[in-house]
Amino acid sequence: MFRRIVASLLILLIAGSTLILSGGQGDTANRPFAIHAAPVALDGGNPSRRDIGGLHYLGGWVLTSENPDFGGISAMVLEGDGFVAIGDAGGLFRFALDDAGAIMRADIAELPAGPIPDDGGDVRKRDRDAEALARDPETGRYWVAFERANGFWRFDGAFDRSEANAAPEAMADWPSNGGAEAMVRLDDGRFLIFSEAGNGPGDSREVLLFAGDPVEGGLAPLRLGYRPPDAHRITDAALLPDGRLLILNRDFSIMGGVSVILSITSLDTLVAGTILESEIVARLDPPVTIDNMEALAVEEQDGRTIVWMASDDNFNPLQRTLLLKFELVARR
Repeated sequence: MFRRIVASLLILLIAGSTLILSGGQGDTANRPFAIHAAPVALDGGNPSRRDIGGLHYLGGWVLTSENPDFGGISAMVLEGDGFVAIGDAGGLFRFALDDAGAIMRADIAELPAGPIPDDGGDVRKRDRDAEALARDPETGRYWVAFERANGFWRFDGAFDRSEANAAPEAMADWPSNGGAEAMVRLDDGRFLIFSEAGNGPGDSREVLLFAGDPVEGGLAPLRLGYRPPDAHRITDAALLPDGRLLILNRDFSIMGGVSVILSITSLDTLVAGTILESEIVARLDPPVTIDNMEALAVEEQDGRTIVWMASDDNFNPLQRTLLLKFELVARR
């Protein structure tokens, strides 16, 4: 979660940091959709810049909406010609861009189910702290992991109803503000669940490997670890076409602001005690246009590997919801 540093972001803005201001907002398109997209450069001070590390910039947009429920994007997947994204206040966002980068459809809703307060009172936004999302392309089903509850909900392919939920014992000791942060459904039906701050083996962050659907119970998951690069923390992950895992990592410091690292790790050895380490593909620091990058998705287009990133604006008017599109040009 990123809310713990919002106060620091305010201090940086007052001090004249370029963290929030990197890249222009652009003019919001006057279109009859719930979400609007305005183009943004990779580097506002150098608009012709396209390459950073092993990434080639294909485009970027600031996403806005008049709907106050829009924001807080924490995970997303590609479905058909567009995106399905979830927010850490229980938002459900579906949208698509045309070839020119304009919104061609958009919808804002709420997750139909999720954790409820222990006291049985009214559901608050903090109770629906959705941080991770996975989808089965064959059945269309979705899985959402909620951080504070450290549990899973499975939804039908239309995202109309919840089918099942579980709070695995193996996740019970994960920090309420550093729990389930990334989730990947492997092609064979296994699930990897990454904790943002839960302790794993060898000074790593804990990762759980479920042999199947995590809401179905059964055998206890295998305990693994992930050691992020340069003291960053994982915020999302997505499978690459070659079976490796692409990982989005984020850090924050008062002096440097937000830093984002995209890295790749192999999944060839997934046994109890394995510590996953990754190789850096690209590092994005100011003045590159970034914010609190929390969502990652991957697709293939004409043999190219396309990487999408989106940011969580924390519902803070000084932050932005960014959607960035890259081609992965370095396959290490």
